[in-house]
Amino acid sequence: MTYENLVKEAKKAVKTVDGKTIKEHLAVEFDIEGKGEGAFYVEFTEKGAEVEPYEYYDHDFRVRTSGDVALKVLSGELNPEEALAAGQLCVEGNTDKIALLKSVVAPAPEAPKEKKAPAKAKAEAKKPVPKKTTKKPATKKK
Repeated sequence: MTYENLVKEAKKAVKTVDGKTIKEHLAVEFDIEGKGEGAFYVEFTEKGAEVEPYEYYDHDFRVRTSGDVALKVLSGELNPEEALAAGQLCVEGNTDKIALLKSVVAPAPEAPKEKKAPAKAKAEAKKPVPKKTTKKPATKKK
């Protein structure tokens, strides 16, 4: 993967980040080693996430890793804290904020699935309710 493709994929990966979930500013520089070598940063704000192909000297922390791991972290597929513990990435700077990165890139939890009603109950629920009508007594004309 080329550096340009990596940045493009990183932009796609953070496209779904909801700015409403971001409680404080976070800027992370990714230093990529191996395929796609280079640096890019991701800035998380209340507007969402933005990826730019530059070094960012005012970052909260810097992550050194491979392009594949960076993309997995940014897409929420890989927990950054677990990747750090497994030695898949190296973090320099304010390491306390790695938990913040985890919270903003984590996929949204799925809504609980609605339980299906038994077929019989479903069918009964769909039956139309007959309207009650009151008949007026017929009046005889003289």
